[in-house]
Order: sequence, then structure tokens, then C-alpha cells
Amino acid sequence: MAQPQTLLLMLFGDFVLDRGVSVFSGSVIEVCARLGISEHAARSTLTRMVNRDLLRRRRDGRRMYFGLTDRSTAILRDGRTRIWETGAVNDRWDGTWTLLSFSLPESWQRQRHDLRSQLAWAGFGPIQGGLWIAPGEVGAQQIVGELGLEAHARVFHARAGALTDIEAMVRDAYDLDGLAGRYAEFLDRWDGPPPLADPLAARLSLIAEWLHAIRRDPRLPVEHLPPQWPAVRAQKVFRELETASRPAARAIADDLLDVL
Repeated sequence: MAQPQTLLLMLFGDFVLDRGVSVFSGSVIEVCARLGISEHAARSTLTRMVNRDLLRRRRDGRRMYFGLTDRSTAILRDGRTRIWETGAVNDRWDGTWTLLSFSLPESWQRQRHDLRSQLAWAGFGPIQGGLWIAPGEVGAQQIVGELGLEAHARVFHARAGALTDIEAMVRDAYDLDGLAGRYAEFLDRWDGPPPLADPLAARLSLIAEWLHAIRRDPRLPVEHLPPQWPAVRAQKVFRELETASRPAARAIADDLLDVL
């Protein structure tokens, strides 16, 4: 089960994003009750999200409403792109790789950690030392620039030579067992009878758990992954369930959510 903050972000992403509205706190608490989240936990989560610049408060008379901030809007739009546009299955790879080579002074531990974290988030995996790769053309130059490391890194776009064992390179650079495990966990929960009877709670949980499964997937070319790669089946299950859940969940939300 996803954390309360993640589930509330899914609620705002599904029913508030790009609408320019705020939601009454009482409505949020009612949705949380459907998800098995207590009123106390719901109120605490809303407060934490305000403190983390994920939600903004807006008072109307004696009622408190919550809306999205610029930060949460950017996060949710990125998630929407990953779910609906990028997807989990890279079956249209053009054979190119982005390579990033970097060399940082030994004392720059924080900078090294920040760079590796950003690269992993962008889909890179380490081949050796300071050489990382990602499938396709990835904006590595932007990552380097934002960290102020332009003088210490080089970015290339290339194709693997005939002597390169791409499957072995992928196994070395990426944690395939960890990636496959997240999709297997998703399938264990969702490929069968719905784990939640309430349509709105089921939809929010479905999207939250799918985003958890794909958020650190580097979208490796499927032809270089092990046979029966679970992301293929998991994406099919997700899309079928999302389509089926949409009408009932939105009817409940339209009736339940008091927006301003």
C-alpha cells in the first residue's frame, strides 16, 4: 500500500492538476477514509505537504481548502509524462546510447553523490568508474550544468560496435533483478481480483503503485532484456485497469470533492 502523501498526490494529480482549483479539507479526509487512512493521519499528512511546499492553503470563510504549488505541479506533470507518454516498455529504441564521462576530485564526495543520484534518476547506469550510459538521447548536459560540473564531464551520443555484448553491458550497468521485482510485485497485487472494492480508492492506489514501479525504470531496450520481461505484462494490466476504473472513480470524485 502506498504512503498517505503519495496517495494524496495521486488524488490531486487526477482531479486537480491543471484545473486551477483547491479542494476542501473535509473532502480530502473523506477520500482518505475510503483508503483506510484515519482523520488524524490525513490532517497530519496535509500539514506535512504544506510544509514541504507540495500543497498551499486557501481559506474561504471557516473552511480550509488545499491546492497545488508550483513544485507539486511540476512533480505531477513529470509523473503524468512517465505514465502516459514515456511508458514502461521501450520497444522503439533506435540503437543510440548517451554516454557521460566524468572525473571529480576525491574530496568532492557530495558533488559525486548528487551527480550519481541525478544520473540514476535520468536512466543512466555505470559501466565502469566515471563512465555511465543511458539508452537513447538523454539530457545529460542539463544535469551536469545544473550541478555546475561542466568542466568535469563530457557527453557523447554513440552506437555500440559489433564486438559489444549489449546484454552483458546492460546486466553490468543496471540492477535488472530489482527492476523486475518491482513489476512482479505490482502484478502480484493487481493482475487478478481487485485488491480494493471502492472504485476511487482502487484507482488512486493503482496509479500510485504503478508510478512507484516505473519511476526509476531506465526504459532499457526490450530486445536486450531477459525473455518475458515483466514490465510488458504489467503495463498492459495497468492500462486496462486504469481505463476500466476511470468512469466510476470520477463519478465518485465529482460527487465527493468540494472545490473552490
